[in-house]
Formats: sequence, C-alpha cells, structure tokens
Amino acid sequence: MKTSVSGHNTDNVVDFFTGQSYSELFNSRIIRLSPELDGLEMLYSNEASPDKLFSLKILCWALRANGEVVGLVPWLDDIVAATEIQDPLNGKWEGYYDPGIDEIFFESPIHKVVELETAAEYYDFQCENPNDVLQEVPDTIGTHAVLSDNGFHSITLTEVVSWRLHHDGTICGMLADPAKIENTPVLPGDDCLYPAQSREEFRYFFQHQIANKLKAEDPEALAAISTLVE
Repeated sequence: MKTSVSGHNTDNVVDFFTGQSYSELFNSRIIRLSPELDGLEMLYSNEASPDKLFSLKILCWALRANGEVVGLVPWLDDIVAATEIQDPLNGKWEGYYDPGIDEIFFESPIHKVVELETAAEYYDFQCENPNDVLQEVPDTIGTHAVLSDNGFHSITLTEVVSWRLHHDGTICGMLADPAKIENTPVLPGDDCLYPAQSREEFRYFFQHQIANKLKAEDPEALAAISTLVE
C-alpha cells in the first residue's frame, strides 16, 4: 500500500530540490550505520585532472530503508553516499578501493551488508519524532568542520567527534562546545556536543590531511578553498 498525504499518493508529490517523489525519498532514507574500520576508501575523478584518480577515506557504511548499502564520505558541506558525490569541478565516483590489497570494487562489502541488515533487524526502533536519534558513531577518519563568518578571510577548524543519525535519515557531524566540556576525552553522546550544521558559520567538512594543510597555510590547500568560495 502506498503512503498517502491528504488522500493523495505520495508518488505524485515531488520534492522541489531533488526531483524525487516523497515516497522515493522516504525509502532511500538511512536507517543504520556501520563505521569503516579497515581503511577502505572511495575513488573519484574531476574535470580539472582528467588523468588522475583521487582517494578519500570512507567514514562508514549505511543501510537505506530500501535495502541498499552505500559507503558514506564527508563531502563539502554534507555527508553523502560515495556514489552520489558532486562538486564544482564535476567530481564523480569511480569505485571503492582497498589499499591493503590494491583492489578496486564497485559493490558494498558483503560483510558490511550482513552486519547492517542484522543490526537493523535487531535494533528495530519505534520513533515518533523525526529528530529522534537512532544511532551515533565516532568519527574515525579525522574529519574537521571549517567555520568562517567573513568570506574565508579567516577560518576555524574544529574536529568532528561523532556523527548522529536521526529517525528521518539525516546525519549531523557533532562538534564539542568547549564551554560545556566536563569530561575528557569527549565521547559520542556527550552533552557538550552540537551539530556543525546548526552553526551559521559552518562551511565545509574536510578530512584531516586537508585540515592539517589548511592549519599550516599550505598554498595548494588555500587555493582549493578559494575555488570553492568562488
């Protein structure tokens, strides 16, 4: 049976920004996460360097309500499925990569699929509020949030402690409020954490390699930031 709103089939109701029907959006929402702990990566290319492949560490694997399992990566101002990345240079996904055995593959690892399906069946939460927290996983790849309120004339880099999955499928990168820290180390679920996306100054997520280059004022990293600003 199709879900309906005010007597109308939701397949006929389309989200203005994505072009997807609300039933498609509902079925593609994320319902369970599993951290990537073996160093698997995503490969991508862009128009600026057509002969090169770039790699980015996968943060975690996600199970969607429709049964699909995808790798997730912090990408610009969001966390997205590796297969759906987009950027100003027309970056596109080229596959998953296991650097330990130098192998490229295109389907989510079966052990992660089994883990996620089993966990989702075991933890069958009944939620009423879209903002209810289903799960919170630690950040294991050194993600930083970039904050700026003056057009990138100055920036603040803050480590992402964890990623919080809500009942509606949204995922928030959680930062620690220094004024509220009572215990260290700060762990997922701590009361001092708040979503990076709730800050007006929030601009992007970067993994630690880029964040460290920005801290060191590396010319190439700063040039990349300038490209995004433009």
